Amino acid sequence: MRVVICGAGQVGYGIAERLAAEENDVTVIDTSPRLITGIRETLDVRGIIGNGAHPDVLAQAGAEEADMIIAVTLYDEVNMVACQVAHSLFNVPTKIARVRAQSYLQPHWRDLFSREHMPIDVVISPEIEVGDLVLRRLAYPAAVDIVKFADNNVLVLGLRCGDDCPVVDTPLHQLSELFPNLGAVVVGIARGTTVFAPKSSDSMLVGDLVYVAMHRDSVRRLLKIFGQDEPEATRIVIAGGGNIGAYVARMVEKANPAAKVKVIEASRERAVQIADDLERAVVLHGSALDQAILSEADVETADTLVALTNEDEVNILACVLGRTLGARRTLSLLNNASYPTFAKALGIDAYINPRGVTVSKILRHVRRGRIRAVHTVQNGAAEIIEAEALDTSPLVGKPLRELNLPAGVRIGAVFRAGKVLTPDGDTRIVARDRVIIFAVAGRVRMVEQMFRVSLEFF
Repeated sequence: MRVVICGAGQVGYGIAERLAAEENDVTVIDTSPRLITGIRETLDVRGIIGNGAHPDVLAQAGAEEADMIIAVTLYDEVNMVACQVAHSLFNVPTKIARVRAQSYLQPHWRDLFSREHMPIDVVISPEIEVGDLVLRRLAYPAAVDIVKFADNNVLVLGLRCGDDCPVVDTPLHQLSELFPNLGAVVVGIARGTTVFAPKSSDSMLVGDLVYVAMHRDSVRRLLKIFGQDEPEATRIVIAGGGNIGAYVARMVEKANPAAKVKVIEASRERAVQIADDLERAVVLHGSALDQAILSEADVETADTLVALTNEDEVNILACVLGRTLGARRTLSLLNNASYPTFAKALGIDAYINPRGVTVSKILRHVRRGRIRAVHTVQNGAAEIIEAEALDTSPLVGKPLRELNLPAGVRIGAVFRAGKVLTPDGDTRIVARDRVIIFAVAGRVRMVEQMFRVSLEFF
């Protein structure tokens, strides 16, 4: 696949890194010579210095032969114009743009990105994507990661196995026997620096981060089994009143009127603005690193302190200070990929990487075959994929025990005609089933092939 990426920042680099590793033909455009030099030296991609919205630059990047353009510069307008030019002058089939300004995304302007106006096939809003993930973390505080699939009917939770986890050192097949009606499958395990898809004979160990797929109605029971059934966070302190912080506060107000939300914002002008927009949340003007401000926000009784400022260092220190003052849990936004390593050692319970969230969203549209959703885990070491099985798929018709799925691939759930099926050896996948699969990075291409339309189908 030939892909042109406009923007060599963290998101653009992350996408280029993934696509280049899978032997795609990738060209990256950016106005910064420093970023282009860096990407040329570290990745097997072409780098072009210039504005991705300019026709001559797109032509130099090979837009005439491109299958896709992904515009993820810092500027919404550049991203939108790049897609428009790619469509009008080069007839690029698939156009993806990152758009941050919420004004463009209002429901009554939804026709703006139609083919008749500004032909962008996929609009990615990082703020909304990250905000929704924060909301899921607040709903299930014990989970390190939460992803929804199959029209929100299937959830995959990432859970840390602590010393008091009742199910460690138990073979997975015994868990199925002990809890036959649970409807949950352990699809992946991150152990130290290794990520793998476990076999039925494998056991979870203390310190493991395990990924479990299940029907949404089984989540609370699963958390009890893992000894992590914590109630939904209702006393929340949000450090940072930017787009993400304001979105989270607004959504919590709508979903849970009884929740007590307090927002700390350093900019007085922004604090006044969001105070006018929010209905019940209390907005405090000040620094999240000021102990007096945190105390005024009642952080000592907070279920969760969520640090969502634009600065990783402020987020980390706010979480450390909040935990010291008594916050039960902390959740931090971290853009720098090297920070999560020591964030846990500092007592930060969970973190969200905006780059990873955006890359996951974009990969769904890059993957070949009938891929409906993609979520990357452990910085790309594995992916959780939702794909639709076609008549020609090699998965269709045979019992799962006869498929001989390769090591590194594990099926977690099957969504059929509105119902969630928990797979076992006797399960047979039929055409139009939506299958949720965990695959380590080296097996993703193989999963794509399983769900591609073969020529015989036509």
